[in-house]
Amino acid sequence: MSRERFVVHLPVLATDLRAAKRLARAITRALGFLPDVDRGETTVSAEDAQHVRHRVFCDSLLDGGRRCGRAADHDGPCVPPERP
Repeated sequence: MSRERFVVHLPVLATDLRAAKRLARAITRALGFLPDVDRGETTVSAEDAQHVRHRVFCDSLLDGGRRCGRAADHDGPCVPPERP
């Protein structure tokens, strides 16, 4: 059986975009043990502007095929994601 990709929308309350991104990082890290969660593709959008998505993780490709686990638009070098 082939598998398809889906996006799960989970509305949350936050004081601003920065707080929403922090919450999204916490949620994806908590679910990091699930192999089917693609945390690097996590985005946040305002409820009334869901077409405007803000990337949560950098997700740049590193040597060895791994991806950066730091926040999007981070300062300094990219690093692999932490292991759950």
